[in-house]
Amino acid sequence: MNYTLFIAKRLHDHQGDAKGVSRSAIRIATAGVAVGLAVMIISVSVVLGFKGEIRSKVIGFGSHIQVMNYESLFSAESLPVVVNDSLLNLLSGIPEVKHVQRFCQKAGMLKTDEAFKGVLLRGVGPEFDASFLKKHLVEGTIPVFSDTAASQQVLLSEQTAAELHLSVGTKVFAYFFDNSVRARRFTVCGIYRTHLTDFDNSLVFTDLYTCNRLNNWQPDQYSGVEVELKDFDRLDEASYRIVNLVNRHTDKYGASYTSPTIKELYPQIFAWLGLLDTNVWVILILMMSVAGFTMVSGLLIIMLERTPFIGIMKALGSSNAAVRRIFLYFSVFVIGKGLLWGNIIGIGLMLSQKTFGWVRLDPATYYVDTVPVYIHLGYLAAINVATLCISVAVLLVPSLLVSKISPASSIRFE
Repeated sequence: MNYTLFIAKRLHDHQGDAKGVSRSAIRIATAGVAVGLAVMIISVSVVLGFKGEIRSKVIGFGSHIQVMNYESLFSAESLPVVVNDSLLNLLSGIPEVKHVQRFCQKAGMLKTDEAFKGVLLRGVGPEFDASFLKKHLVEGTIPVFSDTAASQQVLLSEQTAAELHLSVGTKVFAYFFDNSVRARRFTVCGIYRTHLTDFDNSLVFTDLYTCNRLNNWQPDQYSGVEVELKDFDRLDEASYRIVNLVNRHTDKYGASYTSPTIKELYPQIFAWLGLLDTNVWVILILMMSVAGFTMVSGLLIIMLERTPFIGIMKALGSSNAAVRRIFLYFSVFVIGKGLLWGNIIGIGLMLSQKTFGWVRLDPATYYVDTVPVYIHLGYLAAINVATLCISVAVLLVPSLLVSKISPASSIRFE
C-alpha cells in the first residue's frame, strides 16, 4: 500500500485527541458534506418527479404531437381535416412513434336543474389508449368509445361533477350551438381526477361517432390525430419527420395539415417547468459551496493541529507533495463518510415520501396533492461524483500550507 494512503487512513481512524478540536472539525466537515448532498438529492428528485408528473398529465390529455387543420391554430372552433388509413399508417411507420389515435372536439354546455357549465367535448375512437384515464379514474368505468355508433355516455372530471352535482349513472343534458341549438342527453359513466385544472375544468370524453355527428362533418373528417412517442426526449426528431411528411399538404376538401408539438400547444406549462431547472442549479451551486467551505475549514484546522506531525514527516524525508497527499487522502475519507450519510438521508427521505406521501400540497396550486419524487440513478451518481471531485479540488489550495511549515520550528510547536 502507498505509505501516504496508509498514514492518511491511520490519521482518519485516530481522528485526533479527545480534547483536540480536529475531531469536532471532522464531524462538522462530514455533516456539511452529508447535509449538502442530501439537499441536492432531494432537490433533484423532487424536480424530476414534479416535471415528470405534470408532463405526463399534459401528454395524457394531448399526446406528444397533434396532426390537425392548420386553421384550427387560429380559430376558437375545431376545424376538420381528413384522417384516413393512409395517414394513420404513414404516421405509425415513423420509428419514434408508439401509437396514433383520432380525436374530435366540439364546444358545448352541460346543464342540470341547478347549474350549467361550458365544456369541450372530446370524442375518441376504439383505438384510443385509455390507460391515462384509467390511472386517474375516481369512480365508475371508462365509456365505450366507438366510431360507428353513439354510446350516449360521457366521462367527466370530478371538478365538473361537483359543480353540476353529478354522479355516476345520472343523466345530464348537453347543448351545442351552431346556427341552431342542438341537445343531447348523456349518462355519466365515469369520473376522473388529475388535478390539472386547465383540463379538468373543461374536458368531457365521449365516443368519436357522437362528436363527429355534432360537428356535421364527413365520416373521414376529424379534429386530427394524436401521436404518442416512445420517448419524450426524441420529440424534436419525431416532429421534424412528421413536418416533412404531412405539413403543407392539403386533403381532398382543401384543408392544410399542421403538426404542433405538445410544447407548442401549451408553451406556458413547459416554460414554467423549465424554470424549475434554474432553481435546481442554484440549489446545487449553494450546496456544493457549503460542502466545499466546510471541508476547507476542516482541513485547515486539522493541518494546524497536526503541525508537529508535518514537521516530523518532513524531517524523516517526506516531500511537500507527499505530505499534501496524506491530507488529501485524509479529506477523501471524510468526504466519503459524508457522501455515505448524505445518500442514506437523501434517498431514505425520498423513498419514504414516494411510499407514504408525507408531504402534501395544494392541488389547486401545484396540480398534485403530494410532493412527487423520482430517483434517477444516473443523476444520483453524477451528484456524488461531482461533490467528491469539487470538494477535493477546492482542497488543493489550502493543502499548499504544508510547504510553508518548517520542520525545525514545527517540531517544537505546541
